[in-house]
Parts: sequence; structure tokens; C-alpha cells
Amino acid sequence: MAVFVLDKRKKPLMPCSEKRARILLERGRARVHRMVPFTIRLVDRLQEDSVLQPLRLKVAPGSKTTGLALVREQETEDADTDEFVRTLTVAMLMELQHRGHAIRDALEQRRGHRRFRRGKLRYRPARFLNRTKPAGWLAPSLQHRVDTTMACVSRLIRWAPVSALSTLLYRFDTQALQNPEISGAEYQHGTLFGYEVREYLLEKWGRKCAYCDAEHTPLSIDHIHPKSKGGSDRVSNLTLACVPCNQRKSNQDVRDYLARDPKRLARIEAQRKAPLKDAAAVNSTRWALFNRLKETGLDVEVGTGARSKWNRKRHDMPKAHSLDAACIGTVDGIAHWQQPVLQIKATGRGSYQRTRLTKHGFPRGYLMRSKSAFGFQTGDMVKAIVTKGKKVGTYLGRVAIRASGSFNIQTGNERVQGIHHRFCTRIQRADGYGYSWDKITSTQGDAGTGAACAAALSLPGMNAEVSRATG
Repeated sequence: MAVFVLDKRKKPLMPCSEKRARILLERGRARVHRMVPFTIRLVDRLQEDSVLQPLRLKVAPGSKTTGLALVREQETEDADTDEFVRTLTVAMLMELQHRGHAIRDALEQRRGHRRFRRGKLRYRPARFLNRTKPAGWLAPSLQHRVDTTMACVSRLIRWAPVSALSTLLYRFDTQALQNPEISGAEYQHGTLFGYEVREYLLEKWGRKCAYCDAEHTPLSIDHIHPKSKGGSDRVSNLTLACVPCNQRKSNQDVRDYLARDPKRLARIEAQRKAPLKDAAAVNSTRWALFNRLKETGLDVEVGTGARSKWNRKRHDMPKAHSLDAACIGTVDGIAHWQQPVLQIKATGRGSYQRTRLTKHGFPRGYLMRSKSAFGFQTGDMVKAIVTKGKKVGTYLGRVAIRASGSFNIQTGNERVQGIHHRFCTRIQRADGYGYSWDKITSTQGDAGTGAACAAALSLPGMNAEVSRATG
């Protein structure tokens, strides 16, 4: 797990290890610039006096979570084959969680209130043809995905000497997914082409057998209603099954095969009719994100989902958004991927709406008129050292303020309530994101991650006596 380093003019230098960052801080050669992700600023060095190695930032866009990986590339020539071999060293893994669903729900609620006011309170004619949309317009929930991803990319470019970018251009053809027989002019009128049905099914069915929930086993594509009995090749009629279940089911109809398990049958029927919202979101934003990445002026490498999966399987790496990003493009070797993942959750910067409403649009509660209390604001990262009471201990996380002075602190997946403000010390101002550290769910990736998290939290500027910390 790397620590970002800046020179005295805040220009990026090569990241360093936690041990070296601690030594630089103890000797007075560096200052703490930012807590999460931990960044130090040297006071005796300029970028012109340093040797920089090329770093590549890889981005795997997704509907709900986008994976990011900062890697150092090294190309060597094989003496036997005279071919260039690209090996990667992972510096940092990150996963950005979007809040597009929250934006969509807020807009739908606002639309419902507007319709209620127009229909119940006084008549106002509906508006139409009074607004124009610019070229390339995206819905707010989709534009949010592009903006938050680019915000993280811009920050990392400021904190590390990134010289190249990599991304994926997913291609889910929703027309062919719904109607494989489409062809001719009807198909040419579509906007997308090409698809990866197997990748789509893996995401749709949660990478496990639909009939026995088996995971981490070879899965095959199975027809829910067999073709021998009139079933089609449409993606809504396809599912994933392990080899034993696929052989037992044979050419039976799913209703006959699961006659004794009506709950599972109902779940499969509901799941196969699930909408293509995630695929549509990725389709709508992939080119917008790609064009924004090109505007940075850096070289942009484009990979495919199939190649990333092949790289991940070849190097025996578990499924994770951040590792998918690390495996984009040509990867002949990869090291140091068994490290904690920085979880970045888009939380927003608050709401202009200070009145909470019922489902009918009537007031049910009022928020504070001021967004700050006792010098703190919701979203600040604080460190609370509680010395007495039922909650004695040290807590580190994102704070939610109250006018009474009794705050809540979100420490990873745990929320601690009722921490008085006098125990809190702000270590980083709110920036619209929540941060936590997580482990890679793999027996290979678990080794040493707890120690690495503890080492990061015990850097100078953060008390080494942290007993309950994020992640």
C-alpha cells in the first residue's frame, strides 16, 4: 500500500512505502498533506531534482462501482523469444461507489411532489417543448457516474506522476440480447453493436449456480426452458448452472425440475425478467467517460472485459472491481495485488432541502438551518478519543453532526452513536466522499492486509493507539 508524495510546490513525486513515509515525517523532512488517501509533502525537494518512473492509472467503469488501480509498468525483452514482456507492480487499489440510484430516487420524488402540487393545489398547464438539451446530454444519475470517476482520476493525477490511462469499453447490445434474430436494416438502426453474453450472465446471476447456489466452480450456460421444447436463445431464457445441476436437469423444463422447490422457481422466474438497467447505464456512459479521459492529454489504452477476465484467471486472482481494473490490457505478470482496497463512497455534500416530507409531500421534520455545528460539518473525517462513559475507546471515521452536540461516527461498516463533540478532532474536511479500507476476499489476498491497515493508521499525525479504526 503506497503513500502519495508531493514536493514542496505540491507537484507529484513517486509514491513511497509506509515505513519511508514514517521516517520522513519523524525527521522533519515532510508534512502531512492529506489523511485519506495518506499524502505527505516534502519540504526539501523539487520535482525537477527527482527521478520519476511511469505510472499507469487503470479504470474499470461500472454501473454501481468503478474499480481503479494505480500500477507501475516495466517492459523487458525476453532473450529467448525476443518479445517484450509487460509486468505490473500494483501501487494502490481503489473502488469508487456511485450514488446514481440515490439521485434517481430524489428526482422521482421531486417529480411526484410537482405533479401533486399541479393536480391538487391549483391548476397549471403542463410544460413541454420549453427546454433544450445540449449534444451529449446525460441524465443526472448517469452524468454523476462520469463526473465522480473523472474527479477521482483528476485527483490521482495531481497526487501521483501518472503518464498513461487504461479503461474498458463494455459493449452490451441490448437489441441482440433481447432478440438474437434481429438483422438487416432493423439492426442497423440500433446505436450499439457487439456483446458478451457470458459476462452479462455472470453479472446477472451473481456468479453462482441458479439451481444450487454453488460458487467458485465451473459454470455453464443453461436454457431455462429447453430448446428441444420450444425454448429460445434469448438472454432472458439463459441462466448459469454447475455441471452436476446441468446434467440432472438435462432437457427438463424448469417447472418440472423445480416442482418441489417453488421458492427457487419463483426467484429464477423473477430474476430472468430483471431489467437491463445496469447494462443500459454502462452503455450510456462509456463513450462519455472515454472522451473525458482523452481530454486529460494522456495516452488512453482501451481493453475488453474478456481480456481482463483472462488475465485475472491466468494469474489466479479473485473477482473484484479493483483487480478487474488492474488486469486491463496486456498483463504478463503482476505483483503486490494482495493489499487493502480503498473504498471511496460518493456521499454528496448535503442537501438544499431542509424540510423532510412524507410520501404525500407534507412536512414531517426540519433539519438544522446551518450545516455546521461546534466547528464540525457532516462528512468531516474525525478522530474521537472517548475517555469515559460506555463508549470508551478511539474511533476514526466520517461524522454526522447534531445541534445537540451528540455526533454519530461511521467507522467502516459500523456506526457509533452518541459521541460528544468535545471528544472529536477533525483530521480532514468533508469532500463529498466517505473512505474506508477493505480486504480482498481471497485466501491469497488476506495475508498481511490487517497489518498493512494498522500500519497506515499508525503513521505520524494519527495516534498509534487507534483501537477501532476504519476498515
